Amino acid sequence: MICRTDVLCSLALAVVGAIFAAPHDRTVAATEAIALCPQNGHCFFWRGKATVLVTSGEHYGAVLNLDFDFERYLASLAADGLNLTRTFSGTYREIADSFGITDNTLAPKPNRYLCPWARSDKPGYFDGGNRFDLSRWDEAYFARLRKFMSAAQKCGVVVEMNLFCPLYNDKLWAASPMNAANNVNGIGDCPPSEVFALKHPRLLEVQVAFTRKMVREVNAFDNLYFEVCNEPYFGGVTLQWQHRIVDTILEAERTLPYRHLISMNVANGRKKVERPHPGVSVFNFHYCVPPDTVALNYGLNKVIGENETGFRGKHDFLYRSEGWDFLLAGGGLYNNLDYSFTPKSPAGDFRDYKSPGGGSPELRKQLGILKRFLEGLPLVEMRPDHSAVQSVSGGLSARALSARGKVYAIYVHAPLPVKPKNVADHLGDRLEATLTLDLPPGPYRAQWIDTKTGNVAAAEEFPHAGGGKSLKSPVFAHDIALRVSKQGQRAK
Repeated sequence: MICRTDVLCSLALAVVGAIFAAPHDRTVAATEAIALCPQNGHCFFWRGKATVLVTSGEHYGAVLNLDFDFERYLASLAADGLNLTRTFSGTYREIADSFGITDNTLAPKPNRYLCPWARSDKPGYFDGGNRFDLSRWDEAYFARLRKFMSAAQKCGVVVEMNLFCPLYNDKLWAASPMNAANNVNGIGDCPPSEVFALKHPRLLEVQVAFTRKMVREVNAFDNLYFEVCNEPYFGGVTLQWQHRIVDTILEAERTLPYRHLISMNVANGRKKVERPHPGVSVFNFHYCVPPDTVALNYGLNKVIGENETGFRGKHDFLYRSEGWDFLLAGGGLYNNLDYSFTPKSPAGDFRDYKSPGGGSPELRKQLGILKRFLEGLPLVEMRPDHSAVQSVSGGLSARALSARGKVYAIYVHAPLPVKPKNVADHLGDRLEATLTLDLPPGPYRAQWIDTKTGNVAAAEEFPHAGGGKSLKSPVFAHDIALRVSKQGQRAK
C-alpha cells in the first residue's frame, strides 16, 4: 500500500527541487538527531550540514486535535522549503474563545481532544466524555504521535515538542486533565498557579512520568528537540520545576540511542539568561522586536531562537522583516504563528481569520526564501557584524552577518514600530538604498536579492582597495537583501 504521507511529501519536495534547485538531498537518513553545530553553536547541525530552522506554523494542536490533518499541513511546509513545526504535547489544551484565535487548532471540539492520558470509565470531563486516568496512557495518542513524527521526518521538518504550558486563566484550568475535577485520581486539587511549582508531590510524579514516557516514545526520531514549557514566565511556573524536567529528560535518555536538544522558553521580548542549566542548548524567546535579545545572550554560544511571534497585525511584511532581522542578528530559529492553518484548512489557505497575528501562503514562500538565502552562506563562519555597514541612506534599517573578508549578508528594510497602527504608513513601494560597507581589499561580487521572489534583482563585480565601499540598490518595495562575496569564495 502506498503511504499518503510519502506521496504528499514526495510531491512537495519535488516542487521545492524543481523551483529552487536546492543543492542538498532531503531524503530521510537518520544517523544522528539534530544537534548544535560543533563549529558554531549559534546554528544547528542536521543531516550532514549546518542549518537554521525557519517556519510559519500552525498554532500547536497538530497531534492533540483529531480534526487536524497533519499530513497535509506538513506537506505544505515542505513545499515552501520550511523545516520546523512547534507542537504541544497534549498535557495542555485551549477552548474556543482562547486568545481570540479563529478556529484554533489547540481548541479541539468536544470529544476530539486526544491526550497522553487515557479516559476512565467515569463521566465528568469539562466539555463532555469521561474523565482522565492519570495512571494510564492512551495508546491511540502515542500511535498518532509516532505517525506525526514519521510524517514530519519524511518531509524534512524538525519538531519542537513542547511538553507543558502554564494555565493562563481559570477557564483553561477548568479544561486541564491535571485538574482534579477532570481526573479520577484526585490529583490536582490546587490553584493553577501551583501546578508547575514542586508543591504537590503526586502532581509532580504525574508530570515526571509523562516526561519519561514521551522521551521513550520519540527517542528514535532525528527530527526532534524538547521544549520544557511554553511561556513559563506566566502562571507560577518555577525555575526549579523546569530544571527538574530538564534533569528528567537527560536521565531518561541516558540509556537510549539518541540524545536530543533541550530548549527553555526564557521571556517575551528580551532577557539576559543567567546561570543556565548545562543541559539546555536552545534558548527561545517570543515577540522579539527588535531582536536585541540575540546580542544580549550571544555569549552563551547556544542557539537563540524566536519560536513564537504575532500580535502585530496581519500584513506579511511584519513577519517577513521580523524573521530576516532576527536571523541576521545571529538567531538560529524563527517561527511565525500562522493563523491560515486551521482544522478546516490544514494546507494553510484560510484568509478570513480574525486572529491576533498573520500568516499566509505568500508569507511562507517568502520565509522559504530567507531560509535558502541563509543556507547559501557558510553558516559555520558567519557572525553578527555591527561594523560592516558604515552607513545606509534614506532612514532605512540595515543588519549584517559576515564571515569577515569572505562573505557579507545584509538585510535592508523600511523601519517599523513594534505594533504599527497602519502598516501602509511605514512602507515604500519604490525605495532605493545606498550602503557604505567596510570591506578589506580584493575583488568582490554583489547580488541584490528580492525578498519576495528570491530573484537576483541586480548584480555587479568590482575591485576594491579596502575601506569604505558604496553600493547602490535597485528600486525595491519594503525590503531587500544583499550578498557580497569575495571573488574566489563560493557559497556553501
